[in-house]
Amino acid sequence: MMVQDDADQGLEAEDPYLYFTWKVTYGTISPLGVPQQGILINGQFPGPNINSTTNNNIIVNVINHLDEPFLLTWMGVQHRKNSWQDGVPGTNCPIPPGQNYTYRFQVKDQIGSYIYYPTTAMHRAAGGFGGLRVNSRLLIPVPYADPEDDYTVLIGDWYTKSHSTLKKFLDSGRSLARPDGVLINGKSLDKKGRGKPLFTMKPGKTYKYRICNVGLKTSLNFRIQNHLMKLVEMEGSHTVQNIYESLDVHVGQCFSVLVTADKEPKAYYMVASTRFTKKVLTGKAIITYTNAKRGPPSPQLPAAPVGNWAWSLNQFRSFRWNLTASAARPNPQGSYHYGKINITRTIKLVNSASRVNGKLRYSINGVSHVDTSTPLKLAEYFRVANKVFKYDIIKDEPTAEDTPQKLIMAPNVINQTFRNFVEIIFENHEKSLQSWHLAGYSFFAAAIGPGKWSPEQRRNYNLLDAVSRHTIQVFPKSYAAILLTFDNAGMWNLRSELTENRYLGQQLYISVLSPARSLRDEYNIPDNALRCGIVKKLPFPPPYTI
Repeated sequence: MMVQDDADQGLEAEDPYLYFTWKVTYGTISPLGVPQQGILINGQFPGPNINSTTNNNIIVNVINHLDEPFLLTWMGVQHRKNSWQDGVPGTNCPIPPGQNYTYRFQVKDQIGSYIYYPTTAMHRAAGGFGGLRVNSRLLIPVPYADPEDDYTVLIGDWYTKSHSTLKKFLDSGRSLARPDGVLINGKSLDKKGRGKPLFTMKPGKTYKYRICNVGLKTSLNFRIQNHLMKLVEMEGSHTVQNIYESLDVHVGQCFSVLVTADKEPKAYYMVASTRFTKKVLTGKAIITYTNAKRGPPSPQLPAAPVGNWAWSLNQFRSFRWNLTASAARPNPQGSYHYGKINITRTIKLVNSASRVNGKLRYSINGVSHVDTSTPLKLAEYFRVANKVFKYDIIKDEPTAEDTPQKLIMAPNVINQTFRNFVEIIFENHEKSLQSWHLAGYSFFAAAIGPGKWSPEQRRNYNLLDAVSRHTIQVFPKSYAAILLTFDNAGMWNLRSELTENRYLGQQLYISVLSPARSLRDEYNIPDNALRCGIVKKLPFPPPYTI
């Protein structure tokens, strides 16, 4: 095995190291009052919070005590030059039962609120997820005063059926039914709305809440009884600090808000309720003041937004990048003028659902992705890609031939020229909302609009202060447009964050190769990388050099 120094593997010696050992086990949990098999990390559900600072090196030794292969992804962490650590089936061999893998990555030039979760099988439906925060370095000014405390709030829909039962549903061609409830930090209150307070606030003090949707399929509206929320950060970007009574949080998305304890000192409900569902499910948690009067919160819950997704679209359009705030580096966020760069390529991606041999599949431009026994990144690195997948089996502009009836099941990999500035259009012709995530990058969420996209829609783009983020929702019968420079070499997953859709093929990979094969652009395969499939015993190719 090759011996490499830390810099060769994407770790910077001068920055602090954080070490974690995580034992992944099954355990009985009852988040909705029904005992079920959960996935625990060090005995915890949800898993431990990672509390890091910009440029920290994070070392996580994951020991798999499950009876199935297991992987974790660090959603929103960009892994600069280092897709080896992304933890998805296209980049990593899963960790076999009884074995371990040590992730080694740097949160380089990033701040913000993120999550991690399992990408194997349907493990995400059993737990194994948690929060990952990246604080600003002390020398970098943050555009708000230090909060009294910093709380992570993981909201998500939940099923009482086991992950293996849900997987059998999908494998048999059935869709997942409606979820059974909504959890807040893995918990729910009893039927009378009673439970221990989740968070406590001192009167007059301001607190930061990092709210992330870790669910499987359902958009949630989040609100706090009698309290307003000031939005300050979203998926790694400081935002213009608008005030909201409630926020729609789509699957995979994270928001940071400031909440001031300036109301009557008593207990209040924190509420997360389902959006765009026939039956509304509501999850509640209790927050209280340190000098609170005894007694439960008022049963009068704050109202959810009324009506369809137009309200949610208007809220999206109110989100703005804070151009004057410092990013993870001292330069202001708005110093990057993305609206003045020429677009070199437009990729239009249309999602659809159909049946293959009577079984449900989801696709992008007529291709339903199938994971391979040899991870795509390993096949590419060992120069045997032609034995594992074909590049560019979808076109940049879907044609009439790419109909759901002519669905192709195959690994879906797009070749993308290194450092090109690209426009990606997501078109959703379906009746349900879609949520997309791109690994390895943040992009400018330039527009969401009704109907089909056409070049004339560019007149409606926000080319000044669109938020730089890594997820975007697409409403039914609507489109979304994002802009980004593909300057991070690697193999990067673009996926539906709706777990059923992703599991049944609604994802692809974007291969961004540096022609130089230089360590300036991409790190070598880590010396502890697990190897599987056809590369298991292959000799290593010549390593990248400076």
